Amino acid sequence: MVTLIVSTTNDPASINPATELLSMPGWQPGPTLLQDIRSFANQQVRLLQHDKSIVEEDDLDERWEEATNEAVEEVIFFSKHTAVSNRPALTVHPIGVPHLREGDVPPQGGRPGWAAPPDPRMGPWLRLLKEMAASRDMIPEFEVTLEGTHHGPVTSRPTMFLEIGSTEEYWKRQDAAQIMAQLVWEGLGLGGGAAVGNWSSENDKKKVLLGIGGGHYAPRHMDIVVKYDDLWVGHLLSGYSLPMEEPNQSTGKHIGGAWRQSILAAYEATRVAFPGGEILAHLDHKSFKSWQKNAITGFLEEHNIKIGKPNDFK
Repeated sequence: MVTLIVSTTNDPASINPATELLSMPGWQPGPTLLQDIRSFANQQVRLLQHDKSIVEEDDLDERWEEATNEAVEEVIFFSKHTAVSNRPALTVHPIGVPHLREGDVPPQGGRPGWAAPPDPRMGPWLRLLKEMAASRDMIPEFEVTLEGTHHGPVTSRPTMFLEIGSTEEYWKRQDAAQIMAQLVWEGLGLGGGAAVGNWSSENDKKKVLLGIGGGHYAPRHMDIVVKYDDLWVGHLLSGYSLPMEEPNQSTGKHIGGAWRQSILAAYEATRVAFPGGEILAHLDHKSFKSWQKNAITGFLEEHNIKIGKPNDFK
């Protein structure tokens, strides 16, 4: 089983961390995929470089398996992050567009209704990233945070994005590139230490947070994830990934929108990523109107998806 690290040459926040990672010991040239995707190998890690937008190359995991006969365990992308605030940031997030309906055109890759299995390393790596950033005095200049599930490309293996934000000045920051490279180096155990965030049968019944509601940076979900060292993170559905139409005044019952589809896709992908784990939905209650909260909790109960309060994640 191999881990794919994916970078693109047209994004400094992607290629710079990849270059920093390749400067560390043990890398050897690997095969070229489809004549335009270069690769490098180090133990059970494969670093891929291509020249397209990071969200355009779909199914790299399956294409790699077909070309090399190596089974892919997970896919990790280096990328830039943009934000209206322009605030410097180091972010971690799962991918998918589960709220889009068939026929919709995803603005940033992916496939309508799809969510990739979230990489189980996200929670442990977020906590490690915060520690590393603090030790390098990058906090509070940089915010270290989760983001909600969004964009492509399509993958079928557990996946996460590691992003540097939020303007060109920070995309090119060498210290940001170095910390992202070091996160991967230490997190995958390439330096000889124990890898961080391996999910295995030993984690059976460990608690996994499925975030529902709130803003893009999931602050209330974040509070819990950074508080408990033994907590794992699945998909994070921000409010915009839960489109809900207010019930018709005449019937008072039907609540339209793709929110049900979005929740089920995120839950199923999280379940696949954490076999044996106890998945608990955590609702950002303050982000919902009463009719929305009642509809969502009723839907979760109907589908036997457990709801957890903050203290349930200890």
